[in-house]
Amino acid sequence: MDHSPTLTRKRLWLDRLLLAFLVGASAWLLLALVRAPGELSAIWIGNGILTGWLLSRPTRLWPGYVATGLAADVVAHLLSGDPVAYAAAIGASNVVEVLIVAGFVRRLVPDVGDARQWIRLGGIATSSTLAACAVSGVLAAATAVVVYEGSFLRDLFSWYAAHVVGMVIFATTTLVVHREGLQSLALSGRKRGSFIGIMLLLSAVAFTVFFFRYPLLFLAYPPLLLGAFRHGFAGVAVGVILLAVIGSVLTAMGYGPLWALEGIGAPERIALLQLYIAGGCLMIIPVALAMGERKRLTARLRDSEHRYRLLADFSHDLVVRMRPDGERLYVSPSARDMLGWEPAEMLGSRWSLMHPEDRDHQSEAMADVVASGRARMDMYRVRHKDGHYIWVEAVTQPIPSIDRKGEFDIISAARDVTSRVVAEQALEESRRELERLVRVDALTGLANRRQFDERISLALKRLRRHGHPLALIYLDVDHFKGINDTYGHEVGDEVLCAFARRLRENVRAIDLPARIGGDEFVVVVEDAAVPDAAEAIARKLVEAMAVPIAVDGTTLKITTSIGIAYTHASVDAKTLMSSADGALYSAKKAGRNRYCITSMEGAVKG
Repeated sequence: MDHSPTLTRKRLWLDRLLLAFLVGASAWLLLALVRAPGELSAIWIGNGILTGWLLSRPTRLWPGYVATGLAADVVAHLLSGDPVAYAAAIGASNVVEVLIVAGFVRRLVPDVGDARQWIRLGGIATSSTLAACAVSGVLAAATAVVVYEGSFLRDLFSWYAAHVVGMVIFATTTLVVHREGLQSLALSGRKRGSFIGIMLLLSAVAFTVFFFRYPLLFLAYPPLLLGAFRHGFAGVAVGVILLAVIGSVLTAMGYGPLWALEGIGAPERIALLQLYIAGGCLMIIPVALAMGERKRLTARLRDSEHRYRLLADFSHDLVVRMRPDGERLYVSPSARDMLGWEPAEMLGSRWSLMHPEDRDHQSEAMADVVASGRARMDMYRVRHKDGHYIWVEAVTQPIPSIDRKGEFDIISAARDVTSRVVAEQALEESRRELERLVRVDALTGLANRRQFDERISLALKRLRRHGHPLALIYLDVDHFKGINDTYGHEVGDEVLCAFARRLRENVRAIDLPARIGGDEFVVVVEDAAVPDAAEAIARKLVEAMAVPIAVDGTTLKITTSIGIAYTHASVDAKTLMSSADGALYSAKKAGRNRYCITSMEGAVKG
């Protein structure tokens, strides 16, 4: 993937000219330090610069940059006194190395600017560098043997160490500078002072250990590590460069502990210096990568926390982060509007604000959320600051705990649903009242015909299933039409209401009294003692109804006639009603103010 900006023709030539200067100047300087044709530098910079340059440019422009780098490298070798053939061969070896590393990285990690790919990029770049430097090292060492009759293994090792270190440090540095600009290595304020101080300390320590012949080279590692830890990649790049330059210059000038070793020549000392620099790189580069990853993750966490806070702080819903035991760790500002509490007043509290009847259920709910790892929705009551409770509907789900590794907290988003709950409760109450009205006689408050039909149907089913005997008491008000005609319907209604009260008061709680129309009433009696229980109820009703009724200053004496149908065998409701009606007719025919009972076998007594 190509993320580089389009270069104009003029800028393209200036870009290549800068590359040629950096590659050529660094190569000439390093070759000048070794002071002998055919000798190899302790660290090689140019290949890293060229590789970083290529990875920051479109692949289609690579040939021009490769040619520029090759030309600069060859010229630097020629200026250092190397033959043309040797300079060309070494330049070609460098190009092979660069193309292997850049080619593998471009193919396997197309977008090197993606911070999420940095760990993978580091692994691919390292492995390709190790392989590429081995290939170029074999070519260069063979060339040195042919031209200067050197040692193949010695030259191979020296080349390999110098190029691995240079590629790792300078390819990365070049890539970062191209991607992020020079400001990526720039520091400001207190960090700048700290960076300069650490680099000065490193320079002083490096100069000291490489100037004297005491074996104290390890003393330069702590400030190098400190630079990597405090300043990341900037500390790594500048620190390794300072260590390599100071070490190379002083060693080339005959100073330092490497000259205290007897029996070895300059190439061996350079090889030891390379091992020393490589050891420093192996120590601090992982630190720099880890710090970079930590910085990236910290930035992502900070950004995520900022977004979370932004959403939570401006949400109308109440957002709460709490421990599984209910301890609140964060409460959003919407608590003021919803509950009247300041967010800080709700922190740390556990269950004190929740309605006592809801605490056990919500404790179990939060335990279920943590155990299952799934979100759930619940409704419960929370106390407002002024003392009343409001209903909230909350979605709770587990989230990783910030301060307890491997454990979970709970985040809850709740909204006030009090109005909805009140409306639902009112609707349910209306539904129950409507259902009651549908099943209750509006005048007397007794069960109506619909409820009676349901009850008698169930009673007959129980009779068929279990053989429980059943009695139906059928009664009315004697001469009720005359009362209506004489005193009017209002008085008649008063009489019916009084009749219904006495009926309710003189039946058992398990019996169902009902008004089925006009002055007609029934009582369903389910009892193993029927017909005796039905007769006892009938006697009480006859006596109770005979007591005069006072209505609007008028005392009325009313009586009732009662018919009872009794059965212990399966029968249908219509037949049972017909039998009870027949018994009622018999009671009226016998003179009213009495009862008659008939079994389904036909025996009648009264």
